[in-house]
Amino acid sequence: MTKLILFTILISLLVACTPKQTQVKEDLLSLVNPFMGTDGPGNTYPGAQFPFGAVQLSPDHGLSGWDRISGYSYEDTIISGFSHLHLSGTGAGDLYDLLFMPVNKRSNRTIAENGNRPFSVFSHDEEGAQPGYYWVNLKDFGIKAEMTASSRGGVQRYHFPKDEGKAILLDLGYSLNWDGPTDTYIKVIDNKTLVGYRMSSGWAADQRVYFKAEFSSAFDSYNLFAENKEVKNEAKAKHTKVKVNFDSANAEVIEVKVAIASSSIAGAEANFAAELDNKDFATIKAEASKEWTAELSKIDISTTNDSLKRTFYTTLYQTMLNPRVFSDVKGDYKAPNGEVENASDYTRYDLFSLWDTFRAAHPLYTIMHEARVKDMIKSLMAHYHEKGLLPVWSFEGNETDMMMGYHSVPVIVDAYFKGMLADFDAEELYKACKASAMQDAQRLDEYKEKGFVSTNNEHENWSVSKTMEYAYDDWCIAQLAKDLNKTDDYAYFMQRSNNWANHYDSESTFLRTLEADGSFVKHFIAKEYTDDYCESNAWQYFWFVPHNTQGLINKLGSADRFEEKLDSMFTYYPTADDVLPIFSTGMIGQYAHGNEPSHHVGYLYNYIGKPWKTQEIVKQIADTQYSATPDGHCGNEDCGQMSAWYIYTTMGFYPVNPADGIYVIGTPLVDNATIKLESGKEFAIESINLSDENIYIQKATLNGQDLQTSYIHHKDIMNGGKLVYTMGATPNKNLWTDASAFPPSDDLK
Repeated sequence: MTKLILFTILISLLVACTPKQTQVKEDLLSLVNPFMGTDGPGNTYPGAQFPFGAVQLSPDHGLSGWDRISGYSYEDTIISGFSHLHLSGTGAGDLYDLLFMPVNKRSNRTIAENGNRPFSVFSHDEEGAQPGYYWVNLKDFGIKAEMTASSRGGVQRYHFPKDEGKAILLDLGYSLNWDGPTDTYIKVIDNKTLVGYRMSSGWAADQRVYFKAEFSSAFDSYNLFAENKEVKNEAKAKHTKVKVNFDSANAEVIEVKVAIASSSIAGAEANFAAELDNKDFATIKAEASKEWTAELSKIDISTTNDSLKRTFYTTLYQTMLNPRVFSDVKGDYKAPNGEVENASDYTRYDLFSLWDTFRAAHPLYTIMHEARVKDMIKSLMAHYHEKGLLPVWSFEGNETDMMMGYHSVPVIVDAYFKGMLADFDAEELYKACKASAMQDAQRLDEYKEKGFVSTNNEHENWSVSKTMEYAYDDWCIAQLAKDLNKTDDYAYFMQRSNNWANHYDSESTFLRTLEADGSFVKHFIAKEYTDDYCESNAWQYFWFVPHNTQGLINKLGSADRFEEKLDSMFTYYPTADDVLPIFSTGMIGQYAHGNEPSHHVGYLYNYIGKPWKTQEIVKQIADTQYSATPDGHCGNEDCGQMSAWYIYTTMGFYPVNPADGIYVIGTPLVDNATIKLESGKEFAIESINLSDENIYIQKATLNGQDLQTSYIHHKDIMNGGKLVYTMGATPNKNLWTDASAFPPSDDLK
């Protein structure tokens, strides 16, 4: 008996000490809150998506407006259906394709605001989400709705109660905000299957979504409409919809599997066969959970701060929603030239929000997603071959030309110098970069001629911002030219990279707007928001010279003057009568964390030997501007950029210059972090004596050696190793104060 007891205890101890893999996976997913950013300016959606997946199956209120630009706002209380495509955290109101809605006889309410469509009220108490999964109770109908997704498909599961009038609607005429259908088509194949397409125009002029939908239960009848006129078998019109009816009044669970493609119905059918066929909801949900767990597991952190951990994994999740898979399983996709092209040896990605994501999201991908980065660069190059230029802001196989710059260039150059493009044709990469730089559109003709972009009367002419961002991209091209021994081009683009200085006004000490003759515009108040600065003011854009911070210091005259101005950036708050635009959010002084041009600014103290001031301010930004709650983003999340800032900052460094392979030290927010690289190597980060008070780095070591610089290199991470911070409650004002410790800030390669 005693032996039996001892044996039982021993087995219990062994079980207790054995890693519970299932539990670890479940806990990791439960840390993510997909509702982060759905309240306030974040403009995110809570629905189901596969990592970098083509489908975002998410609830739609059916109501237009800025606060509902993603289709969903946490403040709203109705749902008009579940559509398959959504934008993550942008200011653009587009997509919302393929709206499904389950109904029964319990309610027939409609409202004019959603186009007189059926809707249901819902409560957040009866709603939930985790990566790859969303559910909600539609209270008017008593129907529980669940969503999950594959890479190119979405699956709905509807729990119908016992009632009559059971039906599911598919409305291709549904649209919101900027979006509108131009041609739609539905064909009933049999009593379980629909195929069709939705062509639309909005922010992107030529959008094409083909689909195949299959129901788990046969429908008994259907009502098919073209412009509200009932038709049989096929409907083709600007507005089409179908209602499939189930005669049984019994309680029933019905699943709807939908695969999409931008290429053709055949492409959607191929995607269906590859990802959804012969699988039920539970299987596809399990596959999504497994994939999300694998992706989220690439960075393991430990901290006693549960809120921080939830924020970290939620923002890590949000970095992996874009760019999106765009080619079908055969490689076909709708290209920006209007043709269907083929990605024969790679996965074509699209939705590149480059004005945002070149800053931190794409550098993060070079650490976490090496294989995907190669396909992303191939996708950028495919756009170049199809359109003649690299993308500015590509979306659904279109060039939107939104924002400015040609920020495909730093993304390509960064990957090139990190050694990820060894199997690419370097000359072709350079040719593409140069083509974007030498075009005459986007006021580059004036920029090339004069060395600046002057003001004009056009709305959002963004003259100062264009000069500054073109100058940075020019620097990136210069580095590539130098590496390829293109001496003349190197000199030319390096000269252009200094064009930012043409806007410097020594009297105001700001970068000011220029008239066409090169004189400064007379009216100037630095904190005013004018059309010469892109979604910013002169305070916020002053610092965007990431390739030549030392040049900016020299313009001001001294490091002391630079420090004073940087201090003022974070302490000169708007007054009560200042008019702040919608994008001026997350304000700390004139610093606006809610918009991307400010994101690197807190790290600039390292360039003058005051890293402890960087440590203070980035800790303040991280603590005050993020939380894993619906109102947890202080501005548009912008396709992963806002989240990427937090991921880097949590680990204690950030890519101030996104194309130089250097990460500038901030301050760590977690006790430990381990980056698990695709090569199998690991890079570990340890913070000794970290606490709420101990935010200052006393010393740091890299692989056991004292870190002599206030930055590390990309190769330090990718080679594997360990970075150790020793923390304290007071600044170490002797650390990294010598110029030899400062991050490089001019010609590097």
